[in-house]
Amino acid sequence: MIPTLGILGGTFDPIHYGHLRLAAEVERALDLAEVRLITAGDPPHRPVPIASAEHRLAMTRLGCSEFPGLSADPREVRRPGPSYTVLTLQELHDEDSTRPLALFIGDDAFAGLTEWRRWQQLFTLAHLIVVARPGAPFDVAALPDALKVQWERRVPITPQAIAATQIREMLARGAEGRAQVRGLLPASVLAYIERNQLYGSDTDAN
Repeated sequence: MIPTLGILGGTFDPIHYGHLRLAAEVERALDLAEVRLITAGDPPHRPVPIASAEHRLAMTRLGCSEFPGLSADPREVRRPGPSYTVLTLQELHDEDSTRPLALFIGDDAFAGLTEWRRWQQLFTLAHLIVVARPGAPFDVAALPDALKVQWERRVPITPQAIAATQIREMLARGAEGRAQVRGLLPASVLAYIERNQLYGSDTDAN
């Protein structure tokens, strides 16, 4: 049997242990060969990121280096236009049509999946692995009917109550905030943020 490739997409603004530990835990739970973290170059369903796509990709690479089995995939940063997940899955499928794909998606995002571009096609390209978000109640009965028929599996993970918004707010407070975020993201990522002056009140976010 060909090993399944796990996919976790995100803005990663910045990458933190909530993303990384989630990916590593699902990788172990499902015995996946590899998990690729795909940094969205131009996320179509979120506000414009604070850090540039290249900075966010660099931080993702640093974060993945702490976790065997995780790797950073640059394709959405390199590809022009909005970072639609369906295009990414199609590219991966075209590269190796025999390799199964597993797309990790938070249950809150899954509930809004019908708003995604060509969302029905996602189910033909990959298995969708829905992961529970800490503190976010989820009711299968409340899903749109079109998604109820696609519901297969929700993976419980260890709660990681870490949010990129929280980290950015702390970093904007300067030295005090930088001390507070230690332990929420890899030291190499924090060093990169400090070196490139990202997210601070005097940040150059280009």
